[in-house]
Amino acid sequence: MDVLFVATELSPLVRPSGVADSIFSLTKALKGLGHRVTVAMPRYPAIERAGVLVARRLTPMTLPASEGGKAVEVTLFDGRLASGVELLLIDALGPDGQSLYGHVETVSGADLYRDDGLAALRFGTLCRAAVEHVRARARAGQVYDVVHAHDWAAAPVAYLVAQHPELAAVRTVLTLHDAAEKGHFGREALAALGLGASHFTPEALEFYGGVSFLKGGILAAHALTTSSPAVARALVTPDAGHRLDGVVRARAGRFGGREPALAITDGVDYAIDNPATDPSLVARYDADDPSNKGRSKSALCKEHGLEIVPERPLFVLAGRLDREHGLDALVEAAPKLLKQELTLVVAGAGDAGLLERLREIFDRAPERARLLTPPALCAPMHCTPERGLTDDATLHRLLAAADFVLFPYKREPSVAGPLRAQRYGAIPIVTRQGG
Repeated sequence: MDVLFVATELSPLVRPSGVADSIFSLTKALKGLGHRVTVAMPRYPAIERAGVLVARRLTPMTLPASEGGKAVEVTLFDGRLASGVELLLIDALGPDGQSLYGHVETVSGADLYRDDGLAALRFGTLCRAAVEHVRARARAGQVYDVVHAHDWAAAPVAYLVAQHPELAAVRTVLTLHDAAEKGHFGREALAALGLGASHFTPEALEFYGGVSFLKGGILAAHALTTSSPAVARALVTPDAGHRLDGVVRARAGRFGGREPALAITDGVDYAIDNPATDPSLVARYDADDPSNKGRSKSALCKEHGLEIVPERPLFVLAGRLDREHGLDALVEAAPKLLKQELTLVVAGAGDAGLLERLREIFDRAPERARLLTPPALCAPMHCTPERGLTDDATLHRLLAAADFVLFPYKREPSVAGPLRAQRYGAIPIVTRQGG
């Protein structure tokens, strides 16, 4: 098959969340099965800074003018990943004459979805350009078999494909990594998608007085997928459906299945998440001989001034540290936890108020508790306030040291984190939420 992914994240180039890992792994797996795979995404400066070589197409693409608007010129760049997956990078100028995507300077991409008044234009242009590319390929007799969009920023691709009868043979898939983020904008967002007022109806893109990018994708995609069966079931409930549960329920049985969404369970890439080959660890190990895991634990404790007691269990919480990811629950539980014979390490960044409360608690047990946040993080550890840890090597060292890894998330669709913990010989402790 010839498959086009439309996304805004891709590990390790732009990684604001775990979605980037999912897209990287799935595209690599499909390529390994013999399919031709292309990822269309914005041309962020971080991509070329990461060493990816791209070639600019000499002929720009012109997006037709929408009602009351004007035509948009888009520049396309071609590249290729080491996995053989092809890249199609999309660039266009904003109202200020600068690139719409020039704000994403770092791999962490913490400001990728920032609300600066240009988000609808930014991602609407991405979707329109991707669909124009699909149309151009169809005219050349090279029809994509599947177009696979990810989350709200790419969801309108499915809706826009459905507006073109000549693309009837193209199947569209929308993966909902996070249904809480809907891409909800004012009515003027229709112009960013190149659409007119006729699409502003409850049966189309209108959503509580505005326009929802995600709703359009859910309505039009031939298939919906999620990251786990639990997330698929939850989408049709008011709590987890985030006011789109009725739209998702209406799809049930539409294409022959009883469920409104399919689950493609997240996994981990053994070429990356592998303690037997991981160069970031002080000593390597595997399931057959895990003895060196203890050396990672001792090294971490020594590095951060914690008591080295091999038989004392080490609990780790790493990543984005905020209420959504359960930091408030940990703050409440920490005093009782630290009365037990254990060591607790929390690493990342997030809610400043909760982190200060946690630091006060940890200061009462400095030999058994440590909070690692910027700027106190050691040099190899990278994190941003919005997204937490963004570096595989740092995360792997923490997992290799841990006996238990905490996932107290209130909402987390991905199961990759717990799977990665198990891969490094640590037991994940999770809530019943999400994946």
